[in-house]
Amino acid sequence: MLTAKLNSISLGTALKHICQHCYKRLLVHLNDTHLITSGTSLQLGPKVHSELKYFTRKFHKVSALQSLEKKTSSLFNHSESSQPSEWDSPFQLPVPELDWAFLLDRKNTEFIANNILNRKGIGDIYKVISLSEQLDKEQNEVEKERIHRELISEALDIPNLSHPNTVIGDESGARVVEVVGTKKEFDFTPRNVSEIAGRGLKMLRDERLTFSTGAKTYYLEDGLAKLERALVSFTLDKLLKKGFQLVSVPDLLYPGVIDSCGFKTSSDRSQVYHLHPRCLNGACLAGTAEMSLAGYFMNEVIPYDQLPKRMVAVSRCYRAEAQERAAEKGLYRVHHFTKVEMFGLSSCESGTESEDLLHELLSIERELFSALGLHFRVLDMPTQELGAPAQRKFDIEAWMYGKNIWGEISSCSNCTDFQSRRLNIKYISPSGELRHVHTVNGTACAVPRLITAILEQNQQQRRKLDLPEILWPYLGGLKCFSPEWKKSSYTFIKTLSKV
Repeated sequence: MLTAKLNSISLGTALKHICQHCYKRLLVHLNDTHLITSGTSLQLGPKVHSELKYFTRKFHKVSALQSLEKKTSSLFNHSESSQPSEWDSPFQLPVPELDWAFLLDRKNTEFIANNILNRKGIGDIYKVISLSEQLDKEQNEVEKERIHRELISEALDIPNLSHPNTVIGDESGARVVEVVGTKKEFDFTPRNVSEIAGRGLKMLRDERLTFSTGAKTYYLEDGLAKLERALVSFTLDKLLKKGFQLVSVPDLLYPGVIDSCGFKTSSDRSQVYHLHPRCLNGACLAGTAEMSLAGYFMNEVIPYDQLPKRMVAVSRCYRAEAQERAAEKGLYRVHHFTKVEMFGLSSCESGTESEDLLHELLSIERELFSALGLHFRVLDMPTQELGAPAQRKFDIEAWMYGKNIWGEISSCSNCTDFQSRRLNIKYISPSGELRHVHTVNGTACAVPRLITAILEQNQQQRRKLDLPEILWPYLGGLKCFSPEWKKSSYTFIKTLSKV
């Protein structure tokens, strides 16, 4: 074996002293797995040693090879970090293009302040105006930069304007737009999804999960795992036929993208999971594909004739749900779940394009849940339920028989230009101007919520459970669940007492 002592010159530079041809041949082997490190030296395997002999015979460069032996160390200095180079590459968020003319116009201040008050009071337009005035007067460049950063930070907290028809108030003031189907009457006490699928059908495990994240974690087994796949496939088939473009999205995003979508990543009540700061500069797990799809279009300019765009994605969603309401146990509120998300981009020429797209998504949701035979209602949500980005939001709630409550299974929102101004998503208008698109999103299939609604509505006293006919082709002909259907079950013994 040939030992190359560690020195300061790079291997590439040393090899180039021999010839370009030799350099390429040797690198082929150096990039192989024939390198063995030992202490402060590097041992080259038999194949590399053979190559060096070839060079010696061909070019009679014995002295050059001896020099090479002394000058290759720095390339193999193992004190360098082993983390991927991408982890050190900074993410650059676009400079937000807020509507400063509107925000700083004193004629709008009271209107904006009232809108903030109606939407849980997050944001301070008076502070924004005060900082803007300070910025105009400040002469010191360092202080001016500090004020400018604070001004942008405060302005980003101002929520979207609410739709004129949106009811002012909290959740109790939601306006019922429509009720679909009729409530089923049972001659027995309806069971909840954990009782039906867990203790009954033995297809759900939502207990004894301390090795994972405990409560709000679950396993879907056998029939329920197939039902998950069937719901996703059924939903995608419907949406693809309607012209939606299917996109597979990443689960990891930088906090700036999520913040720009209107979901706070740094507040005490944030539902966003963060990676360790050393990993990709503290990237986050996406709580919905809406975030990933919005990020997909960041810094993009879309031709007018390509709007509206309709996208759909299937993704795992991660949320640090902290609520502990008894009615929301089981599959209703969980840390991770599969969801089919609709996302749309529209122009804003007449001012009604995004509103029309919102109603289109709502109509699709209504069609999907009607096909599943669910009893549900559509709600026009009040101002305090809009969050920061939405101008208008519709929720769909199904009747949860085991809990005896209405439970949300879907929603759709029109965010107008709230997200596009923060992510720099624009389109070219017919007149040639660059304008911000409007973004619209809607949940087509939140798997755990739909499984809960289907199982609780279709349960029978003897634990047999009929499945929606529309899903039969996606279930391989399976039409019902019953305890006998499950092929196997497991009894877990956590500890054995010592005698």
